Amino acid sequence: MKIGKFTIERPVVLAPMAGITDRPFRQICRQLGAGLAVGEMLSSNPEVWGTEKSRLRMDHTGETGIRSVQIAGCDPELMAQAAIHNVENGADIIDINMGCPAKKVNKKLAGSALLQDPKLVEQILNKVVNSVSVPVTLKIRTGWSPENRNGVQIAKIAEQAGIQALAVHGRTRACMFKGEAEFKTIRDIKQNVSIPVIANGDICTANRAKEVLNLTGADAIMVGRGAQGNPWLFREINELLQTGQVTTKPSLIEIRDLVLAHVKSLHEFYGDEKGYRTARKHVIWYLKTLADETDFRRKFNAIDSASGQLDSLALFFENQIN
Repeated sequence: MKIGKFTIERPVVLAPMAGITDRPFRQICRQLGAGLAVGEMLSSNPEVWGTEKSRLRMDHTGETGIRSVQIAGCDPELMAQAAIHNVENGADIIDINMGCPAKKVNKKLAGSALLQDPKLVEQILNKVVNSVSVPVTLKIRTGWSPENRNGVQIAKIAEQAGIQALAVHGRTRACMFKGEAEFKTIRDIKQNVSIPVIANGDICTANRAKEVLNLTGADAIMVGRGAQGNPWLFREINELLQTGQVTTKPSLIEIRDLVLAHVKSLHEFYGDEKGYRTARKHVIWYLKTLADETDFRRKFNAIDSASGQLDSLALFFENQIN
């Protein structure tokens, strides 16, 4: 799959998820097979760029692979400024968020709320594409509501504006994350545009990824919540697509080594206190399928030091392995 001058060699993309796809997690997903890892959503409001949250989200220090940065907002001029700012800070690709269903984003008429206003969508896309020299991509939902699935219309606008790739989540804004994703609209979008289309929604297994690719004819799939606690999913999807079967499952030792490395990298990236708080959710996701997880979760969430987390995890895995 080509996005501008970039070749995405593996057709599996990590979805941008606020509070989750930070630099440490992006690196892990790339190492395990993500062809592209999109960063956390950044506001187009320049007044918040100096905050610690935005500063960390813009941090790509030492990051390998293609740097895709997602921006969100509803003002075409501010969106263009945000695109320029992030390119100056190292972004290789600018991704525009028109898919987030969160109320705090939608009440500002950003994210998927924009799907109600195709003319404003067109203005934003044209302004951003013309403001930077790097490829611009777009993430949308299939529409605003089940009665108003205008994904094909938005996709055509995007292609006309010069968008280089389009990711589509198989739900409307009104659906939030309820019910099952539908892929007919994504198939219709793929049949109506010539730019790469990336299918997203409820992809939690390698078999499901292959099924969605077959259903939609998409150029790639995007994994979001399915990667939480299971970044090995990228490796499994690539293996299934390449060989027709999945033979490589993570061992307990591999899980241990990755969890400890991930937690340590979070401590280093955020600092001890924010690091151990951020690590809690990742650890619970990693361990949700292991024995004694419920009892360990309660104890782990009470630990208030970085070193204590690492010692506790080392002991937990020692007991699991032995």
